[in-house]
Order: sequence, then structure tokens, then C-alpha cells
Amino acid sequence: MSTLIDAGKVVGKWSGRNLLWLGPEEPVRESAAEVTVAAAAANGFLVLTYSWSDQGKPHDGVLMARTAAETDHMAMVWVDSFHTMGKFMRFEGRPTTDGSVEATTRWSIGDGPDWGWRIVLSCPSADELLVRMYVATPEGEEAPAVEARYERGAARGT
Repeated sequence: MSTLIDAGKVVGKWSGRNLLWLGPEEPVRESAAEVTVAAAAANGFLVLTYSWSDQGKPHDGVLMARTAAETDHMAMVWVDSFHTMGKFMRFEGRPTTDGSVEATTRWSIGDGPDWGWRIVLSCPSADELLVRMYVATPEGEEAPAVEARYERGAARGT
């Protein structure tokens, strides 16, 4: 079994910054963020349990991503106190050539056509973990929604 993101290299506690975009006319919102990464199911999955805030209100979530690449099928499950409205969001994807884990889903905003959501999980370096999320209109126009950039810093070895 090969691995896209090596669970053994990312397990532990990380801290960083969370950027939140609520629309093209809105200024980006920034807050401190923390994530604890654990491996699960024989290192075939990563479980990210994270926290951040928006305008002083704390938020948290869990992202579970398949990282084993024995097939071309990738999957993620996500729940977040701000974004997912109390529901699990399930994502489907495929391995990428750069070693990141990427998956997409469609979701309903109520009336009207479904929108898209894409999550990209990557490790640009041994001490950096990056979670990027994008929202897509029903017509397919994509824009940034979240960027959480974590560093090991003082959390190294934990």
C-alpha cells in the first residue's frame, strides 16, 4: 500500500492561522487555529480535529481523509460547527500527482441548484500542513472559502 500523505510524518499537534472568505465583496477573516492529527485504520486515514474562531466565536470540526493510495479512489468525511450545518459532508476524489489529497462534493443551499465544495489537504514541507477549501457556484465558478495553514513550531514531537 502506498501513501500520499505519510501519516507517520503528520501525526501530532499543529498550530497556525485560519483564513475565511465569505464572499468576493467581504474582507478575509483571520484567526488563530490548532489541529491535532491522528492516524487511523492501519495508517490508511488521517483524522484532523481542529479549532478556530470567527469574530471571537469559537468553532471546531473534524476532517477524516483517506490517504492510502492502493486504488485511484479517495474519500473524505467532514463536519464543522460553522460550515456543514450539523450534517456530515462526504467527498469523493482521486490521488493527485503532487501527493496531496483532494476531493469534491455537491451540497444544497435550499432552493435552487446544488453548489460544489472542494477540499485539498497537503504537506508542502515536513513542518507545514495546509488545508484549503473552495466553494463552487452551480455554474462551476470556484472561489477560496478556507485556508488553514499549520506549522509544527513548538508542537514538534508531540
